[in-house]
Amino acid sequence: MKKIAWIALLSFVFVMLAGCIVTVRPTIPPPPLRKEVRIVKPGPDYIWISGHWKWTGGKYVWVNGHWNKERRGKAWVPGHWERRGRHWVWIKGHWRRKRL
Repeated sequence: MKKIAWIALLSFVFVMLAGCIVTVRPTIPPPPLRKEVRIVKPGPDYIWISGHWKWTGGKYVWVNGHWNKERRGKAWVPGHWERRGRHWVWIKGHWRRKRL
């Protein structure tokens, strides 16, 4: 009976720890942006959202740019890397209301 209780306890601890995510922020700057070839624009109301470097698995990985349907009354603010202390942090791109 004790053995089953220990197995149950260890299983519970394992499940709890499996949900933990450790985020390691980069201490090195991202590489220069890549020059991208834009595919054919799908329509007149689309804008190009440039590719960017993503930090994953302890290294930078390139994310390709893509066309995105424009949002009425909004402007696209591109994402960018920002140095904060010893680390680099990705500031996500987002839509903001156009200023009149």
